[in-house]
Amino acid sequence: MNTGLKYWKEAATVILAARTGCTNVRHVVDSLKTSEIASTNLAKSDMTHKTFDYDPFDFEVLLLKRSGKSGFMPNAYVFPGGVVEPSDFSSDWLETFKSFRHWPHFGLGFVKQAPETRPVIFATDRLKLGSTIPSAVALRICAIRETFEESGILLVVPKSEEHNVNDQHHRGNNISTSLTRLNELCDKGELARWRSLVTENPLNFIRMCRELDCMPNIWAMHEWGNWLTPIGLKTKRRYDTAFFICCLQEVPHTLQDEKEVIHFKWSSPPEVLRGYPAREHFIALPQIYELGRMCQFPQLRDLHSFSRTRAAEGCEQFLPVRLVSTDCHVFLLPGDDLYPENVELLEERGADLSTEKRFELLQQESSALHRMACFDAYTVTVHMSITPKYKHLPPKYKHLPPTGDPPEPSASGLKSQL
Repeated sequence: MNTGLKYWKEAATVILAARTGCTNVRHVVDSLKTSEIASTNLAKSDMTHKTFDYDPFDFEVLLLKRSGKSGFMPNAYVFPGGVVEPSDFSSDWLETFKSFRHWPHFGLGFVKQAPETRPVIFATDRLKLGSTIPSAVALRICAIRETFEESGILLVVPKSEEHNVNDQHHRGNNISTSLTRLNELCDKGELARWRSLVTENPLNFIRMCRELDCMPNIWAMHEWGNWLTPIGLKTKRRYDTAFFICCLQEVPHTLQDEKEVIHFKWSSPPEVLRGYPAREHFIALPQIYELGRMCQFPQLRDLHSFSRTRAAEGCEQFLPVRLVSTDCHVFLLPGDDLYPENVELLEERGADLSTEKRFELLQQESSALHRMACFDAYTVTVHMSITPKYKHLPPKYKHLPPTGDPPEPSASGLKSQL
């Protein structure tokens, strides 16, 4: 764990996409647990809400609603994940991965991206920090552990199947071409017991893998991106978060942790994005951006093929810089004409950029666009005219309402100009 970070804590998250096998009329199930229902004086039992709509996507993405008491992004829907713990870098993992410890990054292979351009969270030399576990491995362990704690979904591989990973490595293919299948290592009661123990102490995740004779399935986790908490937000908590993606064969049994997470939903990317301006749920800028990228792939097999091959290219670090204009807040991303050259200086000052210009004028004066404009909590426009780095794709909002002129500050809607 990198304790030398000046502004951020390291974290990891995973975008879980699961095949539904339905591309026309589909139904979505939201599960509300007692912890959320009780506050409205309803009966202490599960509620099921079904909606029917046309959607060409054959997969859904998991989003978890954070508690209103959370110190960071309360009530927001986020991808599963959390803060890196020292246990994620523990040398005890060497025994768990002993068949892979002499392979590059435990069989994950190399990333083509030049070391000097790699995001700090991936590029940090962990040996200098006292850990023999590479960043690429520990960050995946973190995302898998946090997903288990928050949703009950356990992404592991039985030791009895490690020969499959060995075979892929010897064939020169470090990443499986198949969608990920979840393994039932024990009954639900035993799994619940382990989940409770891991939540109490992250070190118990190592113990659980040892006793259940399994390994965190780091090979199913494909590098997707890196987001840092923007400058100037009213929060003392800031995170440097590694984003991974994992494509599952089917939607798994899902739970809340009944602490930080009070609700979960499996929904297609366009459905989530449509529900946001309708104020059905709140999602943050990284979720808006990454769900937009996923809208490029209505078929899960195409998303999986893209993500597993593109991951070897690396990723770009996204540190949004807020520019306060007269009619909105613009979050600038790398490559935009207005993105500052010296971000570290802004960090030291702890200040935003500001301008007396309206957003429309800012658009007219810029040719290279990579920005997100927030007109209110539920009104965001996404603007990108540059080519993404590392063979990534831009967000796409084809399945959302058509784009148009920037909305008035009181309007509500999610639009894009790509």
